[in-house]
Parts: sequence; structure tokens; C-alpha cells
Amino acid sequence: RGERRRPRMTDGPRQRSSTAGSCKDAAPGKQSGDAVALKKEIGLVSACGIIVGNIIGSGIFVSPGVLENASSVGVALVVWIITGIITAIGALCYAELGVTIPKSGGDYSYVKDIFGGLAGFLRLWIAVLVIYPTNQAVIALTFSNYVLQPLFPTCFPPENGLRLLAGVCLLLLTWVNCSSVRWATRVQDIFTAGKLLALGLIIIMGIVQICKGEYYWLEPANAFEPFQDYDVGLIALAFLQGSFAYGGWNFLNYVTEELVDPYVNLPRAIFISIPLVTFVYVFANIAYVTAMSPQELLASNAVAVTFGEKLLGVMSWIMPISVALSTFGGVNGSLFTSSRLFFAGAREGHLPSLLAMIHMRRCTPIPALLFTCLSTLLMLCTSDMYTLINYVGFINYLFYGVTVAGQIVLRIKQPNIHRPIKISLIWPVIYLIFWAFLLIFSLYSEPVVCGIGLAIMLTGVPVYFLGVYWDNKPQCFDVFVNKMTYLGQKFCMVVYPAEDKSSGSGEEAEELTEATSPLSTEDDENRKP
Repeated sequence: RGERRRPRMTDGPRQRSSTAGSCKDAAPGKQSGDAVALKKEIGLVSACGIIVGNIIGSGIFVSPGVLENASSVGVALVVWIITGIITAIGALCYAELGVTIPKSGGDYSYVKDIFGGLAGFLRLWIAVLVIYPTNQAVIALTFSNYVLQPLFPTCFPPENGLRLLAGVCLLLLTWVNCSSVRWATRVQDIFTAGKLLALGLIIIMGIVQICKGEYYWLEPANAFEPFQDYDVGLIALAFLQGSFAYGGWNFLNYVTEELVDPYVNLPRAIFISIPLVTFVYVFANIAYVTAMSPQELLASNAVAVTFGEKLLGVMSWIMPISVALSTFGGVNGSLFTSSRLFFAGAREGHLPSLLAMIHMRRCTPIPALLFTCLSTLLMLCTSDMYTLINYVGFINYLFYGVTVAGQIVLRIKQPNIHRPIKISLIWPVIYLIFWAFLLIFSLYSEPVVCGIGLAIMLTGVPVYFLGVYWDNKPQCFDVFVNKMTYLGQKFCMVVYPAEDKSSGSGEEAEELTEATSPLSTEDDENRKP
């Protein structure tokens, strides 16, 4: 079909995708004959690890976040609970979309299939250009900061040292992800378990504190006593920060095609992970206020470290190590999922076709992983990462709402398409009401930041029309692209993966694309990347 546009290649490497030996360690029955294809190696435990590991980063260990704007402990806890419920509703909507359009790529694939190529490309463009490189760079820098801090107890670690160690972290995890899907998921499982154990220790210590009678700030009369005047704008900002703290809940949808039995494990992993994260967030914050006042929490640069120093004594070193482990696992999860997003974009013709290829034996998307790593390393060399995150955070949240709105559009356009999961439309409506509230508040409170974010996104419009929509590119350009793609294939030993007809994305996905794409099939067939 037109959505899977590939440049003409020399016959040798292209044909190997159907003749090469099956992938190493591939599960029996998962390959189409001897064809090279993505392996279905992500089971339920690893799926939960991807969601939990990507949501829980360093924030719950480092910053009081929501409390600063909620103005009281009680309101902060209410915000954490409500945003957790809203996140669960959004994840429920994504669960239906994920089994209705069972393709990797998450919201990019859903937006593209429902609203057309340009809308999908803009989602991909902002992710490639800013969102994933900056987020991965910041997480890697947080990791290096907590690793180096013991060596510099009286001062901040040198900036170059932080960047160097962050780069080493990225290169190491990129190698792991390039080597094996199984290795990458095992790393994710181990480090997710580590951060949950650390947070479990915090929660247990909080329970011990409550048993000792240390629950002054949890009593209703004290919990809702404001340490600053209540303000609707600040409370709205607290909800916005709470929603960002749950970011990453949709990452499992990026790797749908590598899930074992996605119709079962995708919704099941969501139903397990989101309530678990909500429980951890709420009770970790309860534990913090059993040992520290709101003023102490707000004054702390690293809440978990201060908490550990108060209650763990000589064992307080556990907390900085926990933050380092949490961020290391966060980098791994982000690399794993973002590379699949770029892989899906290349397969649809929205990125260079080399990124849609996988290694002949290891069956990992090595070009996409190398591209993700390189873009993050380049971002480490800049000094404006945090500014860029502020600019595009609004856009990222914007596309969450667009995707959920797409669920309603799909119900109208394709009411009879097979939906293994079909939820009541009241849930996407509730999510969109909350989403609209946060979006309007963001535009009202920071119009310049939101405007710059929109401008960055719209730079993708001319790129789309020149790079994707334009049919008759100069022959010299096509020859150059083909030669570079061929060299990339030889260097990385990669080929196009075989189509997986057993995933359920065959006829139904084709019908969906035909019904919803604003571009005709005849036009698509003539397009080149």
C-alpha cells in the first residue's frame, strides 16, 4: 500500500528479507518461514515493566512537584489521585485503539490512520525533533548527576563530566538494545523492579511512621491547612504537573507488534500498571509528609534523599542509588520505545526508509536505535534542553487529546470495524473535558511558550510537503537516497522485515486506512520517500 513507501533498492539486500535465516533466539512459530521479522518477545511482565519504568522516572524521588502549587498536603494528594484516574481513563482509550489498530507507533499510527498523513507526520516530527532527544538527554544527565555526586560532596559535579557519563550511559544502553530485544526487556524488568523496591521501602517507612503516631499532616484539619493562599490558577498548574508526572503511560502502544498476544496483554498490562503507579505515587507522598513538613519538602533538592537521611541513618545511601537506578532504567525504556516510533514512521514513508529495517540475525531495528542515540547525544551538546522541553510539553499533551478524539471519530466513521475491546464513549468524553481544561489553562498562563511550541511543530508542514507529498523529485536526489540507504544496509546488516499477517493488522488495518485517509490509494502508490 501507499502508506508503506520504500525506495527502489538493488535486488540483493532487499531480497534477503525473505530468504535469510530466522532470527536468533526467536520463539518458534513467530517467524513467517525463514523471513526476518520483528520478534514477539514482550510478555505481560515486560509490558508492565515498560509502562511502569517509563512513567516512574526521577521526579517522585527528587521534586515535591505537585505540592508546590497545590498549596496544601490534602489538595496535593487529591490531585495525585484524580490525575491517576484520568491517566487510567486515557490508557483505557488507548487500549481500545491499540487492539483496533494493532500497529507499533502508538498515537502516531492512530493519528495518521484516522486524520491522515500530515497530522501523523506532525506528531512524528515534534517527537523526532525535540521530545525524545531532550527527554532522554535530561534523564541521562540526572543519572550521571546522582552517580557522580558522592565524588563531589561539597560542590556540583563538573558539567563536562556529567555530559560524558550521560553519553556513556546512552551508548551502553543503545548497544544492549541493538544486541537483543530480550536483553533490553530484561534490563527494563530489573531496573523497574529496583525502583519499585526503593519506593516500596519509602512507603513501608511511612507506614511505620504512621504507626508511631507521626501523621500530623495527614489529619484532615491539618492536611488542608494552606501554607500559601489557594489560587485556581496554581491548582490548575498542579493538575498539569501531575499529568506530566504520569507521562509515559502510552509507551507500550509503541511496541504493539512485539507484544506476545497483544489483544490480551496490552489491556491487561495497562490495567495492572496504571493503578500500581497511582498507588505508588500517592503513598510515597503520604510517606514523605510523615517525616517532613510541607516547608521542608519544598526546601529539599531531592526529597527521597532528605527522607532517607532522616529515617535511614547510615543506610541513607540507598536513596541516591535508587534515583540512579531509576533513571538508568528510564533511559533504557525511552530508547526502546522511541526507536520503535521512528521505525514505524519510516515504514509509513515519513522518515528515511533505512530506519524501517532490522538486523538480519538479531531482528532489532538497529538504524532506528542508532538514530535515536545520535539525536540524543547531539542534544547533550546543547544548553537549551530544559527550555525546549517547556516549549514542546504543551504539544505532546495536545496530541494525547487529538488521539483520544480520534477514537470518537473512528467510532463514527467505522462503527462496524472489529474491536476486541470496546469501551463506553463516556470515558473519552471525560478525558477530553479534563484535557481541554488543562489545555486552555496552559494557553492562558503561558501563551508565548505554547505559541513557540506550536511554531516548532508547524515547521514540519513544509518538510512534509517537500519530503513526503512531493512526487516527482529530481532523479539525482532519488539516486543519492538509494545509494545512502544501500550503504546503510551494508553497514548495519539490515533488511526490510517481512509483513506479519498474524498480528491482526492485515485486512482490518487496510480497510481502516482506506476509509479514513484523506489521500487516495492511487496517489499514494506513486509517492516516493
